Amino acid sequence: MKRALWLLTGLVLVAALAFLVFSSDSGQAAETVPTVTVRRGEIVDKALAVGTIEPRVEISIKSQVAGVVRQLFVEAGDYVEAGTPLLEIQPNPTPQELIEAERRLQLRELEVATLYREFQRQQQLFARKLISEQEYEQARQAYEEAQLQLQMAREQLALLREGRVRTESGQVETVVRAPISGYILEKMIEVGDPVVPLTSYQEGTVLMTMADMSDLVFRGTVDEIDVGRLQEGMTAQIKIGALPQAQVTGRLSKIWLKARKEENTTVFPVEIEIIEAVMRDPRDPEGAPRPLVLRAGYSANAEIIIEKRENVLLIPERVITYSGDTARVTVVLPDGTTETRVIQTGLSDALHVEVVAGLEEGMKVQEKPLPQIQ
Repeated sequence: MKRALWLLTGLVLVAALAFLVFSSDSGQAAETVPTVTVRRGEIVDKALAVGTIEPRVEISIKSQVAGVVRQLFVEAGDYVEAGTPLLEIQPNPTPQELIEAERRLQLRELEVATLYREFQRQQQLFARKLISEQEYEQARQAYEEAQLQLQMAREQLALLREGRVRTESGQVETVVRAPISGYILEKMIEVGDPVVPLTSYQEGTVLMTMADMSDLVFRGTVDEIDVGRLQEGMTAQIKIGALPQAQVTGRLSKIWLKARKEENTTVFPVEIEIIEAVMRDPRDPEGAPRPLVLRAGYSANAEIIIEKRENVLLIPERVITYSGDTARVTVVLPDGTTETRVIQTGLSDALHVEVVAGLEEGMKVQEKPLPQIQ
């Protein structure tokens, strides 16, 4: 009997010891599970656009006269005012064109001489009242028209030979002038290069391109998934890869109505008007920013801000388990135990989620267990 009593007491002690060890191990295991803290912060929902910095208007300079480049007055990068000479074209007519112009002038001279004699004869007849006033006026008009045709033939021949001619309305020359004030972006020709003129049936040779660099925009594309959430007037932050310290702010000004395909992806073009561009000195991050000079062709990404909320409860999206429309998290209570809670979520930026209800600031939420590798 006494032996059985000692055996029972030993079993009770072993069971108690095992319980304490198990409880201690469980507590340590619970304490080693990674957790995140519910905090307050700012969350921004945004759409990404990929594109480049471009002038709002870029103009191609062309000539309306055929020939070769005689002289260049500007170089790429120069700033010019509207009307400034850019280059001069030397007409380069073929021998046939030159001969035709010379013979056309001779024909006009003969025509004027003939009509002059006819006009003098009609003038004498009208003075003697042998013809009507209408017949006299017809003869005078024909003579004056022939004079204009002769003058035109002379001017055309002079333009072919010299490249310039003076008319009653001013100097006509083959100098191409700047149509707007701006910078010369690119020069496509050199002295001696042939020039094809701009006509109604051919595009003509592009001589230069120029633009007003004070009016720049971001042009890019957004994915079709995001375009339905965009509205004109939204703020955008533009990041330029070549200028990591640049701070460029813009406003969404245009969304195309038609999509296009890029690498088997449907995207919509967008245009963002640049409002401000400044640069901070990395050696003095607290100093005043200085104006930034942007150049055409910079590759850039634009983050278009769709919605922004401040001072809201946030948790990482990775700790949430979704089941249909229900979101659940595992909360670690102050006594070390865990509890599964249903929460109501709000705005998401794909990394963090706004918690509308179900959690409070400072609470601990368990991370999801890592998947076991088999």
